[in-house]
Amino acid sequence: MGADIFEISINIVKLIAIFLLMVQMVPILVWVERRGSAFIQNRFGPNRVGPLGLTQLIADAVKFLFKEEFVPSQGKKFLFYSAPVLALLPGALAFACIPLSAPIYVEAFKMFGSDFGPYRFAFQGFEIGVGIVFVLGISSLGAYALLMAGWSSNNKYSLYGALRACAQMISYELALGLSLVGILLIYGTFDFAEMIAYQQGPLNFLFMGNSVTIPFLPNWGIFYQPIGAILLFCAMFAETNRTPFDLPEAEAELVAGYHTEYGGLKMLMFYIGEYGHMLVASALMATFYFGGYNLPFVSTESVNLFFAGLGFGATGASVATAFFLHLVLFAKILVFLWIFIWVRWTLPRFRYDQLMDLGWKKMLPWALGNTIVTAVVILIMRTGGAL
Repeated sequence: MGADIFEISINIVKLIAIFLLMVQMVPILVWVERRGSAFIQNRFGPNRVGPLGLTQLIADAVKFLFKEEFVPSQGKKFLFYSAPVLALLPGALAFACIPLSAPIYVEAFKMFGSDFGPYRFAFQGFEIGVGIVFVLGISSLGAYALLMAGWSSNNKYSLYGALRACAQMISYELALGLSLVGILLIYGTFDFAEMIAYQQGPLNFLFMGNSVTIPFLPNWGIFYQPIGAILLFCAMFAETNRTPFDLPEAEAELVAGYHTEYGGLKMLMFYIGEYGHMLVASALMATFYFGGYNLPFVSTESVNLFFAGLGFGATGASVATAFFLHLVLFAKILVFLWIFIWVRWTLPRFRYDQLMDLGWKKMLPWALGNTIVTAVVILIMRTGGAL
């Protein structure tokens, strides 16, 4: 956590702030989804409570907090209460290990008669060298939350939804994991910060042992792995149970599926978990394929020098750079979040057999083929064809 009380305090505040960032994004995303769906369907959407219906979020929060407590009489009470908590945790932990901006460097200073610093604070909840392995591992635990919710409710619709959710998540996790192998072969690391650093500057790669640069394209992963990016994004829809992969909820068939018996704060925790996974999916897409917090053709050092030239000190320039690049990443994340919302109100739900066929018969072979082709191409381009 840190070497002294100042560093420990900052790291604790950072953890809480990133968790609250994820939680506070949920009501905003709900409002955007309501207004966005209204825009797509040529209607008004929320517009009565506050300007543009913004304070409808507060009304919803009050409703969730004070709604009558309910537990099915024949349900498993401990599991019933545990499931919403377990649904919330994986998204929060996965989001906390993704770098949201460049690190902040603080120069040495005196405070209360003692010397502190220098410090390096990563702009993320916690640093872990095998970031993507941790994200994939912790995100997969979400399936347990849905299964616990369905089983503990003692409701056949809830159980059907939970079984659908588990089968769906297991099926698409294979395609999701394989879709990432190609880009990981290119980056040669599991560390998110190194992946983002790799994507700075113009597009450059080795071809037959020679370095090639394309100056008008950024060095983003999407240009190396377009098929992997498409497969990952499709698998993310299935992993987050979003339309057209929302078979576990399927209001018309299962009366809301695994959370049929939930209401109030427990229901809200499921919502936070779902939108948390959407945030993680969007952040992963931006990190792997769209340069993370980098601006195209602009290095982190250049941004830092710009703020230093405006009269900021070394620490002030580092802080300004970190928050500016955080806004850059946030803008990319918002684009993907809007696509999640846009698709929900555009495409119909799959039949369950179509859902399984797409995962096992289409996406898995494509992901495996992409991995094999990528490995062969990397071998040829880096060795000049000499084996």
